[in-house]
Amino acid sequence: MQEAHPMRKIRLAKITLNIGAGRDAQKLEKGMILLERITQRKPVQTITQKRIPNWELRPGVPVGVKVTVRGKPAEELLRKLLTAKDFTLSEKQFDNEGNVSFGIPEYIDVEGLKYDPKLGIMGFEVAVTLERPGFRVKHRRLRPRRIPKEHRISREEAISFMKDAFNVKIREEEA
Repeated sequence: MQEAHPMRKIRLAKITLNIGAGRDAQKLEKGMILLERITQRKPVQTITQKRIPNWELRPGVPVGVKVTVRGKPAEELLRKLLTAKDFTLSEKQFDNEGNVSFGIPEYIDVEGLKYDPKLGIMGFEVAVTLERPGFRVKHRRLRPRRIPKEHRISREEAISFMKDAFNVKIREEEA
């Protein structure tokens, strides 16, 4: 069997954990504590950019918290987070660019976390970004370029990567 080209190898780029708190300052503080407890990294607040009068939002108001994990710690964290989902994901949770997103409704489902009465029950969202070697050209400072269509990661490739690398089972959706 022929070995795959090294530039076609898919890898985990990053994991982003996110908690949307709206205007609730208490939930924002609890979210900061929870994300720091999960990742051992300091989370950052997400700030509104737009004015939305119906939601009483104006630019500069913190509405959520997020933290990004890369490299080897990201792989270990993803394994812990997938235990909360019983290593089962839906096909709908994969997008056409090779990314995976899923929610964890209660943090106590994550391996190694105990219930904290100060935090209560909280959930969070997980966004997994996959990439191939060469994706740096999209983000580099000098002469950034688009990734060619044949080098992008399709939904099927992302699903097969998650099955192979993390033993994820894919749940078929009923129409």
